[in-house]
Amino acid sequence: MDARYKYDDITLSYTVEGEGDTVMLLHGWGCDKSIWSPIVETLAAKYRVVAVDFAGFGLSDEPRTVWGVEEYTRSVEALAKELGVVSPTLIGHSFGGRVAIVYASRNSVERVVLTDAAGVKPRRTWRYYYKVYTFKLMKRVLPLLIGKQKAQMLVDQRRRKSGSSDYNSATPMMRAILSKCVNEDLCHLMPRVEAPVLLFWGDKDSATPISDARTMERLMPNAGLVVAEGAGHYAMLEQAELWRASLMSFLKID
Repeated sequence: MDARYKYDDITLSYTVEGEGDTVMLLHGWGCDKSIWSPIVETLAAKYRVVAVDFAGFGLSDEPRTVWGVEEYTRSVEALAKELGVVSPTLIGHSFGGRVAIVYASRNSVERVVLTDAAGVKPRRTWRYYYKVYTFKLMKRVLPLLIGKQKAQMLVDQRRRKSGSSDYNSATPMMRAILSKCVNEDLCHLMPRVEAPVLLFWGDKDSATPISDARTMERLMPNAGLVVAEGAGHYAMLEQAELWRASLMSFLKID
């Protein structure tokens, strides 16, 4: 069932399937709730499955201000309150894993599943900071030297060449939000996630490397790691059979 709710003066979309205790599905950046389609039917045989479109994705409105992980988490907490959800199971991929970590660090949850999840701030090389700060300098200085129109063309060219696909395909508001969210380190919250945690990870993931999973396994008191060999950032799709088997075992679905 497709449904809508209001949060922070914007309309957000979600679906509900099945009955029972609640599982909340939290997608990654650049995706929407449809990415969970392969497992919704299986989960809905035992659970009430709530699949969320985060603000700015799918059928949900963009935020009107620059949100961080905190605001995204509050939007999910608001939905849980509206639906009367107590102690849900959270399943988060990539960016959705950030939200799941924050949510589980301060709310009662039954279980948490993190697949190729973000939350560990990457180590940056000097090349990264050189690229970032020269880009910022370009945006400030070029309009004074060659005019706004030509400067904007050069800035856009630089962005397309050096920016990630997620960044380049985003609107200006979502670019600002992405820049804010990717720099948030959640390691200090991970010891507060006391519920059982399944970490499902591709060992070839270059966006959130397997070292991130091992950090989470070390910091979370009740976490266990399943490695999908040969899989990348979408291990749940690339190793679908292992993903389904791991999920069913962890959630005790016959």
